[in-house]
This record gives sequence, C-alpha cells and structure tokens, in this order.
Amino acid sequence: QVQLVESGGGLVQAGGSLRLACASSGGTFSTLAMGWFRQAPGKEREFVAAINWGGGSTYYADSVKGRFTISKDNAKNTMYLQMNTLKPEDTAVYFCAAGFRSWVVASSYEYWGQGTQVTVSS
Repeated sequence: QVQLVESGGGLVQAGGSLRLACASSGGTFSTLAMGWFRQAPGKEREFVAAINWGGGSTYYADSVKGRFTISKDNAKNTMYLQMNTLKPEDTAVYFCAAGFRSWVVASSYEYWGQGTQVTVSS
C-alpha cells in the first residue's frame, strides 16, 4: 500500500512563493502518475497539476499555469509543487495523490495524503 505525506504549507503574502513536497512510501513510486489537488472552504476539491510516472509529461489547471511547477524525483520518492506569484484565491488545503491510471479527475486516483494548508494574505 502507498502512503503519501505532504509538507511545506504555511502563510505567505500575495506575490510570494512556497514549495510543497509529497513523500511516498510503501509502493512502486516510479510506476505511479501523481497529481496535486486543492480544496477551499465551501468548495469541491479541484485539480491543480499532474505528472506522469516518468516525469516527462505535465498538465496544469488554467488558474495556475505559468505560476506553478510540478516535478517528480523518483530516486527520492518525492513529488514537488513550486508555487510562485501566489494569490489570495490560491488559499486552500493542498492534497497530493497517486494512481496507476490517473490524470486530472480526482476519482481516478487510488492514494491520497492528509493535506497541507496554504494561506495567502493580501
């Protein structure tokens, strides 16, 4: 079974940057596609970014394209989300996810972390 743990969340001013990390254990990390999702209070969980098993293909939601970068280090069993030029509307709990046949739909991912809070002040 795959276990995922997010870290790196916190409070930042608008225009600032944060880097989230998702550490994986208990599974074949190199064979997994992975993604980041976020959920704000009163809203449904939404897609942020995804990366395939080899790290060569990525996809981003329009709302974060050009500001966020997803990456994957198979040697360290860790996925990252570099978030630049943060906006107040980026405030949410951010979740990492992993799956064998997954991409942009949350229900297609088999494994989820507990989430990390990102708060962007204006």
